[in-house]
Amino acid sequence: MFLKRPWQEELEIIDRTMKSISGITDPDKLVQEYWDGVGDLWPISDYLALSRRGVEPPKFLITRSSRFVEHFNPWTQREKLPVLEGGLLGEIAFADKPVVIRDLEKRLSKDDPAWFYLQGYHSLVALPQYEDGKGLNIGLSLLGPGEEIDERMLPMMHWQASLFGRGTQNLVLRNRLAQTIAELDREMQAVGEIQRSLLPTELPAIPGFDVAAFYQTSARAGGDYYDFFPIGDHEWGLFIADVSGHGTPAAVLMAITHAIAHTRPGTPKPAGDVLEHLNSHLVRSYASSGSFVTAFYATLDPRTGRITYSSAGHNPPRLLRDGRVLSLEEAGALPLGILPDQHYAEATAEIRPGDTLLLYTDGITEAMTPLRRDGSRELFGVARLDELLARHAGAPAQTVVDAIRACVDAFRAGSPSTDDQTLVAMVRQR
Repeated sequence: MFLKRPWQEELEIIDRTMKSISGITDPDKLVQEYWDGVGDLWPISDYLALSRRGVEPPKFLITRSSRFVEHFNPWTQREKLPVLEGGLLGEIAFADKPVVIRDLEKRLSKDDPAWFYLQGYHSLVALPQYEDGKGLNIGLSLLGPGEEIDERMLPMMHWQASLFGRGTQNLVLRNRLAQTIAELDREMQAVGEIQRSLLPTELPAIPGFDVAAFYQTSARAGGDYYDFFPIGDHEWGLFIADVSGHGTPAAVLMAITHAIAHTRPGTPKPAGDVLEHLNSHLVRSYASSGSFVTAFYATLDPRTGRITYSSAGHNPPRLLRDGRVLSLEEAGALPLGILPDQHYAEATAEIRPGDTLLLYTDGITEAMTPLRRDGSRELFGVARLDELLARHAGAPAQTVVDAIRACVDAFRAGSPSTDDQTLVAMVRQR
């Protein structure tokens, strides 16, 4: 039955077939292309393929047959495939082992459900393709009168068919995984768009202050948040927060934090009361599984430059004055959402003409270099941020933000960002 060829010729056929299937992503096309190539080595003209996937025992599907007048894709047109049960093919389908039948005419009766597919053949070889030890797919070679098979080839044929079946199934799973990832990415993109819509659509015009901001998530969506709240006729509330974790869970908790902050009754002050209100609601209803929110909130009177602030475990903002950087860290307590009944103390500071106030999240200071040969990485750090800020005394707010962004990007040297990054710079004009 098999042609005898020099090994060089067989190797060329196999190499050509492997190249042709290497870029195929459609499993149906993969099978067809593969058997076209294998047909040059093993000229089997009559065949049958069975599958136990997606049907309840003892039923099985006929997925391919040389007697089909129309080809159906087993992955996309399963509803058009013949469904059988019992008979000789039923025994083969659930044998979970190779089957060789040399007297098919004697074994097959006219009332067998597979009569149409098997009548006229003298013998068959059925080789299962296993999954968890069960032959869920079975390939059959059908031989007519006078045709014989070299039985010494059967072990190698079984090995080859099983490996190819596993490869085909891996391709199916890869395609499903790619589809699932694409769907999740679309969902994450939608979440990210919703999240960004919660941020200020434009920066406020605060008299006497130049304001700039930067916001970037490490994934489609993230947990950083900044906001401005008008207070009365003159004052402003300045808010920045960072939800623990990344991705959709952090984005959801960020949206909840936004909703709580914007639905708090009354004027958004004093600063400590605002944080206590957020903490109370997050602890009671939303924060779980170790999630928490660091936050800094301050009220600003632009007429005097006076700010009253409180911090819930957030990175202390930097205040640049006369080339020196001060840290606003005199008031602080636990992050939001950890323990109930927390008191958030307040402190005051003055933003003088020419000063720069910088609010940021830890995605800036915890940006890292690429992995070194010894396995270590270096953090950007607060000291490097302060040094950079000091070099931009008197610069416009947008220049400060752009300089920090560029320096952090250069520090990472192409390594992906591991955390969300937010900057808010405010320069009190002289």
